Amino acid sequence: MLDKVKELIGEVNEFQATTPEAVEDFRIKYLGKKGLLNDLFAEFKNVEPALRKEFGQALNTLKNAAQDKVNTLKDNLESADEQKGFYGDLTRPSEPIELGSRHPISIVKNQIIDVFSRIGFTVSEGPEIEDDWHNFTALNLPEYHPARDMQDTFFIEKDPDILLRTHTSSVQVRYMENNEPPIRTISPGRVFRNEDISARAHCIFHQVEGLYIDTDVSFADLKQTLLYFTKEMFGKSKIRLRPSYFPFTEPSAEVDIYWGLETETDYKITKGTGWLEIMGCGMVDPNVLKNANIDPTKYSGYAFGMGIERIAMLLYQIPDIRMFYENDVRFLEQFKTVL
Repeated sequence: MLDKVKELIGEVNEFQATTPEAVEDFRIKYLGKKGLLNDLFAEFKNVEPALRKEFGQALNTLKNAAQDKVNTLKDNLESADEQKGFYGDLTRPSEPIELGSRHPISIVKNQIIDVFSRIGFTVSEGPEIEDDWHNFTALNLPEYHPARDMQDTFFIEKDPDILLRTHTSSVQVRYMENNEPPIRTISPGRVFRNEDISARAHCIFHQVEGLYIDTDVSFADLKQTLLYFTKEMFGKSKIRLRPSYFPFTEPSAEVDIYWGLETETDYKITKGTGWLEIMGCGMVDPNVLKNANIDPTKYSGYAFGMGIERIAMLLYQIPDIRMFYENDVRFLEQFKTVL
């Protein structure tokens, strides 16, 4: 009889169940009113006196083992049910992970940075809330200068000397104040102008401005840099420079690229000329160098600037600048495949 109890203890320890029904059958078999344990306890009076102590201990071990097994199996099954209810059917294939996409402005900005970084330009950044000196005066735009009207500015009401920067040229001034030539840097960032919002203009937009200062820098160096950029960015090898005016550069020019007239869209965006304006540029005015404590008799330099939105609109044939700011998922999802 004692050997039978020990055999049952082994069976209890090895028993496993995957359903509540199987656990209940096991409980009834060992712990029910008509279970094996009741029968074994009833046989206790027939055991030889010398073996009763060992037999009683074995019965208690069997009873405890059976009860512990039932409790453990129930807990395991309840935990599995809770996990399944929380996560759903764990045997089903997982849902595909929706990948996001970069904003087209970020894509184009990174492309521009990459192009200029290959020829030694570093990236510099500055505050979007700027003071009058860095945004205007240091850039050869003293108070009451008529050229200030070219940029409708958002001023901070409590302090007329504080404003939202109208261009990232202010970053270049800060960079020149804190770094000695040679200087070769580009300044990407968001700028603000008090303009009416339309398909071609917005009160918030993004620029990338470049600055190169060293000894013996000429307009020819500027032209070669711009030609390199247009080849890398647009695959276009034909540019032209038209005389223009900017207070902080002299001489100044507008840069056009020959886009071509191969499609109806080309005719539309170039107004039938094949040429597209992409940026402004020029040689840094000596007064700007003086204001930044750089000796204009020793150093010279060039600067250029472009709107990122305009470049993106050209590259992706986007007809309305407002689309960049509407956060329309249908629009943004088109750029998932663009790095």
